Amino acid sequence: MKDKEDILQNFAFKVRDLRQKKGVTQANAFNDTGIHFGRIEQGKRDVSLTTLTKIATYFDVNIGELVD
Repeated sequence: MKDKEDILQNFAFKVRDLRQKKGVTQANAFNDTGIHFGRIEQGKRDVSLTTLTKIATYFDVNIGELVD
């Protein structure tokens, strides 16, 4: 099983990749969602289920794609 740091880094990579593919900046994503993406994309923030759901909805993916 992966440790917390590995899980957060993997999640950070996926979120950053999705944001870049969507063509939005962290500021744009914040304005659209109210979520601060900077610390998430650095792998320094563990997110709640609510935030995870908002991120998945924003990028039009299922939660499994974010945490797989």
